[in-house]
Amino acid sequence: MHIGQLIEQEMHRQERSPSWLARHICCDRTNVYKIFQRESIDTSLLMRISKALNRNFFEELAEFYEQSGNEII
Repeated sequence: MHIGQLIEQEMHRQERSPSWLARHICCDRTNVYKIFQRESIDTSLLMRISKALNRNFFEELAEFYEQSGNEII
């Protein structure tokens, strides 16, 4: 699971811009583009993104973990 791609897809689905997300998670727009490239992410940052986009990415990560047979990927 590539968390950065999921975040980018959700942002586009909601028709939000990187600038909008940056304002809502208190960072610079260039950092948002870097987030899109990440395969993993700090939990406090993921919490801010989840709240801003109103989507529980933690739940999706847990489901992915369960579906992968509890293997660390």
